[in-house]
Amino acid sequence: MSGKTFLGEFEQMVLLAILQAGDSANAYEIRKELEQSAGRTVSKGAFYTTLDRLEKKNYLSWTLKRAEKGRNGLPQRHFDVSPAGMRELRRSRDALRNLWRDGVLESR
Repeated sequence: MSGKTFLGEFEQMVLLAILQAGDSANAYEIRKELEQSAGRTVSKGAFYTTLDRLEKKNYLSWTLKRAEKGRNGLPQRHFDVSPAGMRELRRSRDALRNLWRDGVLESR
């Protein structure tokens, strides 16, 4: 066993929300996706801390894009999941699938 840790639940959710938001993956759209899809309120503090942590791990990147509306033309960060982030998402998914195998929950 490698001893390498898996992505945390909220880290996975943030990366997946970035993927769902696609080209419009700015902070507002990502938080909106999380709140709608996961049915949970996302505090700004936890959200931005997680974005910073994922960036430090090289699991996401961002570029500045000029806002099309609002923000008085100020640029905003748009996020993208990196290849390393995609690998970690798949690794976490596969580990969970392995644990869920053979209808383990249904047998209880």
